[in-house]
Amino acid sequence: MNRTNSIYIIFFLLLLCVTKTTAQSRDAVETSTDVLMFLPGAVGAGVSLLNGDYDGFWQLAKSGTLSVAAAYALKYTIHKKRPDASDNHSFPSNHAGVAFAGAAYLQRRYGWAWGAPAYAVASYVSWGRVYSKKHDAWDVMAGAAIGACCAYIFTRPYSAKHNMSAAPLLLPDGGYGLTFSMNL
Repeated sequence: MNRTNSIYIIFFLLLLCVTKTTAQSRDAVETSTDVLMFLPGAVGAGVSLLNGDYDGFWQLAKSGTLSVAAAYALKYTIHKKRPDASDNHSFPSNHAGVAFAGAAYLQRRYGWAWGAPAYAVASYVSWGRVYSKKHDAWDVMAGAAIGACCAYIFTRPYSAKHNMSAAPLLLPDGGYGLTFSMNL
């Protein structure tokens, strides 16, 4: 399966989930976010392993681990009550953190072709947590920021593995140019 087909499958699954849940109860949306929060990370792990990109796989693992650890440390320090009053662990949203860590990993490691659909899934997860009254907007924004920042700390673009670079060039006649290089 090529990359384009994989992206279309991800978009189709997202569309299917959104279509089925928008007319359903808050409980159904909450359940869908419980599952979909793992989709960007699972896709990232799968893409990494299928490509033999074990460095990328470990970058994803470290990103996700730090995101979860940071979210739980804050949850048990801040004690913010959830909008549905079910407990006092609302801030930040771990669901948003996990989803955005996976999405940011895909975008940073493999580019926007992978990142855009993953960010769409992560955005749905964040929206769903607010809709189901488990979080407010600040909770999911903080969770998303934590997840994305953790991914950006550990993730290096896949092209860096090949030492790809671009540099400006000043020509002897006073002209300008751009040079590209890559080690295979």
